[in-house]
Amino acid sequence: MEIRTIMVIGAGQMGSGIAQVAAEAKYNVLLCDLEAAYLTRAVQSIDRLLSRAVEKGKLPAVERQEILARIATTTELDRAVEVELVVEAVTENVEVKKGIFLQLDKICAAHTILASNTSSIPLTQLASFTKRPSRVVGMHFMNPVPLMQLVEVIRAQATSDETFSAAMSVVARMGKTGVEVNDFPGFVINRVLIPMINEAAFCLQEGVASAEAIDTVMKLGANHPLGPLALADLIGLDVCLSIMEILHAGLGDKYRPAPMLRRLVQAGHLGRKTGRGFHAYK
Repeated sequence: MEIRTIMVIGAGQMGSGIAQVAAEAKYNVLLCDLEAAYLTRAVQSIDRLLSRAVEKGKLPAVERQEILARIATTTELDRAVEVELVVEAVTENVEVKKGIFLQLDKICAAHTILASNTSSIPLTQLASFTKRPSRVVGMHFMNPVPLMQLVEVIRAQATSDETFSAAMSVVARMGKTGVEVNDFPGFVINRVLIPMINEAAFCLQEGVASAEAIDTVMKLGANHPLGPLALADLIGLDVCLSIMEILHAGLGDKYRPAPMLRRLVQAGHLGRKTGRGFHAYK
């Protein structure tokens, strides 16, 4: 089956990034969200990134126009009937994703592949909401999508070889490196990365060092481009907490979320998107 058109559900930072790289790879893209305003904002964001690339001489101006022309927007999930691949990139909430997968299973053609950008929710669970578990796969992109090379391509229990190969081919055409990962809590990246962030939060909570010092130690001592607390602020503390809770539930008490992380989320201090997290932002 040839994949020509991809629907991306969710016009947030991840969804808009996936839509951009799909259009750059010359797929036709349908970007879907509940609110037209979110879609407008996403397309404007994509346009800004492409325009910046043109200004830096990294992208011909004509290609910018061609990429944008390949992205259509819609608030109608029913248009999923038009595509060969759907990539769900909505909030990391199993009930929200369940509702979408139930609808997609009814709307989409039998051959359509249903993929999720979930960062921690079991793909086997998402596949169980459909009557096509063999055609469900994980495609976990990294943030920011246009810049990051890795995509974890996750096999659910029933994912067929054909579905997995199709997902890997799409990732390769996007210029990314797909890495095969099996369906375990947090997959690989978040099973390793988020507990590091959580341990940094424990260090801060216990007074081992300041947030600035912890981040500096990890940047200079481990050669990380960004300290763990600054990275958490970039990801969103609510997202970090959600992933830690999934790890805790699936893998045991050593993955218990740091109380400081939970308190910051309860206070609405979610990182860069709210102007305050472990660090303060203007």
